[in-house]
Amino acid sequence: MFSLLLGGLVALGSISPTHAALRKFNLVIEDTILAPDGFSRHAIAPNGTFPGPTFKVQKGDSVDIAMKNAMTDPTMRRSTSIHWHGFFQARTSYADGPSFVNQCPIPPGNTFHYAFDTAGQTGNYWYHSHLSTQYCDGLRGAFVVYDPNDPLKHLYDVDDDSTILTLSDWYHEVAPDAQDNFFKSGTVPIPDSGLINGKGRYIGGPLVPFAVINVQQGKRYRFRVFALSCRPFFTLSVDNHNLTVMEFDGVEHDPVTVQNVDVFAAQRISAILEANQPVNNYWIRAPPTGGAAASAGGNPNFDPTLTKAILRYRGAPNVEPTTNNTPGVKLDDADMHPIASEHPGKLGDGPPDIAFTLNIAQPNPPFFDINGISYISPTVPVLLQILSGAGAPEDFLPSEQILSITPNATIEVSIPGTGAHPFHLHGHNFDIVRVTNHNDTNFVNPPRRDVLPINGGNTTFRFKADNPGAWFLHCHIDWHLEAGLAVVFSESPALNRGNGPFSQITPQDWEQLCPEYNALPPEEQ
Repeated sequence: MFSLLLGGLVALGSISPTHAALRKFNLVIEDTILAPDGFSRHAIAPNGTFPGPTFKVQKGDSVDIAMKNAMTDPTMRRSTSIHWHGFFQARTSYADGPSFVNQCPIPPGNTFHYAFDTAGQTGNYWYHSHLSTQYCDGLRGAFVVYDPNDPLKHLYDVDDDSTILTLSDWYHEVAPDAQDNFFKSGTVPIPDSGLINGKGRYIGGPLVPFAVINVQQGKRYRFRVFALSCRPFFTLSVDNHNLTVMEFDGVEHDPVTVQNVDVFAAQRISAILEANQPVNNYWIRAPPTGGAAASAGGNPNFDPTLTKAILRYRGAPNVEPTTNNTPGVKLDDADMHPIASEHPGKLGDGPPDIAFTLNIAQPNPPFFDINGISYISPTVPVLLQILSGAGAPEDFLPSEQILSITPNATIEVSIPGTGAHPFHLHGHNFDIVRVTNHNDTNFVNPPRRDVLPINGGNTTFRFKADNPGAWFLHCHIDWHLEAGLAVVFSESPALNRGNGPFSQITPQDWEQLCPEYNALPPEEQ
């Protein structure tokens, strides 16, 4: 086990949180009946809850997460894998999670250890199933890495469990059925409701109490916001309050104050709210927008305006707010710049070593192509192919959707604008040198994150090939990913093998996954 390599570290609670520790967690993936918006349905619940438990560690910690697959419900997928979204997974590409890219799925009844080093990363991350559209059934939750010496700590007074906000879409139909209907009809599933911290309402449904965020007048709060959605993005605002955005996807940026901010599927932000208004109740609003809102008429249950929560000042009555929303200024991603002391630019303005243009098309709806190829999961995980000797593009099966990149190369990826697609790169952050719907480029201090929106205009990002492994690049609208909107990077294949400083750690339980999964009857896969 990889955790044995961390033997010099000590377990949770035995040392000061300002020193690196090995944090051990148990995570049971089970099926149950949930009703976060008042409608009872079969769901997949990490440790029996939705959202799942929030993992909380300190900067520099390593984790060993014993994940038990306890699913038995035949209406949903019973095998699984989990992606620890945003973590680089240096030398632990096996633990990145995407099925058939980094591992075979974990069969029901098995316990699998995800063990990895957070490697100095801090900020907001999350976890979710990475098998087909399974996380739409509920397997998703937040993951926070706190920095006791945060260079922006002087900007806020409160940063704890009470300031975590999860935004999610919720479906009354189980994902396998919704996916089948999508492929037959060509219509992307429309959520029945939007949830904040696992609570929401739908048209005609029960009046489920909205989530409440308690604040005290005069204090400043760091809201950690996680978009755990399968499809829509959310426009976050708080009536009568400003939001000072200071983090994108685990990377702290110079603070920018606005009245609302779009948070796309899989993105995370931190935004400071100063409780400087009269003691009262105020609406926190996060209507799902984009394709979901535009097609809301296709689902009579869905009202985007019902996705809200309550900001309650200490001393305010226990009632729903009556405040009104004024749109104000929306955050422009191009105005965000990583704080220089922690995240200096490293890619420069010279020509890239390797450039890709990824053209998205939909010649055969509902399926997507990238450069004429619709992604289909390999039968053998890409990482296993690399470790078995695959190196040249023609060595991979299928070879058309595997893009090879070489050590320490500067990689530039351009995606001509088409639709609204939040693209996520595994194993890296990237510099967005050309933000969507902007004609200028920024090579000095561009925004840096791991999910960017392709929202109408051409978008270009750069990253350094400094982390050998197999890394997915895909649309994070889960229905679009399942319809083929993805490629895989094979990064520095030869460096993954052997006993060198970049060679992959592959524990025994990972090596057993493919034989165990392949032996399952189809209904359990």
